[in-house]
Amino acid sequence: MEIKRDRYLNKLISKRNNGLIKVITGIRRCGKSYLLFNLYYDYLISDGVPADSIITVPLDDDDYVEYCNPQKLSEYIKSKITESGKQYYVFIDEAQYAITREEMRNPDIPIRLYGVLNSLLRKKNVDVYVTGSNSKFLSSDILTEFRGRGDEIHIAPLSFSEYYPVSGKDKYDAWQEYLFYGGLPHILAEPDNEAKGAYLERLNSEIYIRDIVERYEIRETAGMETLMKVIASAIGALTNAQKISDTFKSNGDKTISMPTISNYLTYLMESFVIQKGERYDIKGRKYIGTPSKYYYTDLGLRNALLNFRQFEETHLMENAIYNELIYRGYNVDVGVVEIRVDEDGKKVRKQLEVDFVVNQGSKRYYIQSAYALPSQEKIDQEQASLIKIPDSFKKIIITSGNTPIWRNEQGITVMGLFDFLLNENSLDS
Repeated sequence: MEIKRDRYLNKLISKRNNGLIKVITGIRRCGKSYLLFNLYYDYLISDGVPADSIITVPLDDDDYVEYCNPQKLSEYIKSKITESGKQYYVFIDEAQYAITREEMRNPDIPIRLYGVLNSLLRKKNVDVYVTGSNSKFLSSDILTEFRGRGDEIHIAPLSFSEYYPVSGKDKYDAWQEYLFYGGLPHILAEPDNEAKGAYLERLNSEIYIRDIVERYEIRETAGMETLMKVIASAIGALTNAQKISDTFKSNGDKTISMPTISNYLTYLMESFVIQKGERYDIKGRKYIGTPSKYYYTDLGLRNALLNFRQFEETHLMENAIYNELIYRGYNVDVGVVEIRVDEDGKKVRKQLEVDFVVNQGSKRYYIQSAYALPSQEKIDQEQASLIKIPDSFKKIIITSGNTPIWRNEQGITVMGLFDFLLNENSLDS
């Protein structure tokens, strides 16, 4: 089954031979290797690049384990670059395997992989691409280390617009399946729901939890897994390390401190398992800090963590909208609008929430996720915060109902979920 990932493929094509290291990041199993080793590889071949000019090193493959040593990696790649007048393309998959635990722990120890990449950058006939599943040791560090010579392309699991055309289902059934099993590409190859669930449960235990525990040398494995479940149960809810610590204590678990929880949250974000929506004071034009909202990068992994027992479509829809906005390249915050109301003759400050404050360049949108709008009372509730925003940027309510796009008397646009998900330019409709 061939899945088109044209958004990312076109990004790679546009960055070809630009003199920068292309750093392709994303959660494990989201399609980074497929993008680079299949889609982009095939594009280069079709454009006349000889196969022996494309040097591929999948470091998570047992056959290439010796090249996790940066010196041997460098020697291997340079042994393949035999002609000075020929253009070469170097693909290094899951490059974090060439970074030792000592290098991870100690910021004073140079990361030898970066020396290998720097050496390749100096060769005018070499174009370098690396993939990785950890932001700390790849995207953020490379972009800092190479100061303008690194170029990140972040890959997400399949968006609904990528998933639906190859699902073989109508959009309603495809949406329910997508909400339940998520958008990791291999899900589409599993023959039935039992196999899909087993695949996701296996990924959680054998890859995501194990990878994080081993990479960060976490001794209390159960604590990390419990934290992941707490976050999974609270998508769309405001929380912070202190609140989570209180949850642990209320359940009789006092072994994990608040600083440890804070570290664990950072590890999960660095591994792209979760993403954080920071709170933004719209009127005050400033970030508030904690508490924040956390969203799962893939809903199937989230559901599998909870044994598929917490399927609240309201919250899952909000998470899916957040993921779609990130997929489209927007910066997304959680909005707060402060108002003053009369209570017993006194002016009282209250905060109204805007689900998403969405920015891209000079564009901004304010978005509410509303599963249903069955009455005017519900419409008034959802648009209360939007009406109080004192600017002219577009204000939108996305609902799961099959409603046509319309604009009400308050200037707020209401659109159906599928109009939003299946039209990349929907926010400008």
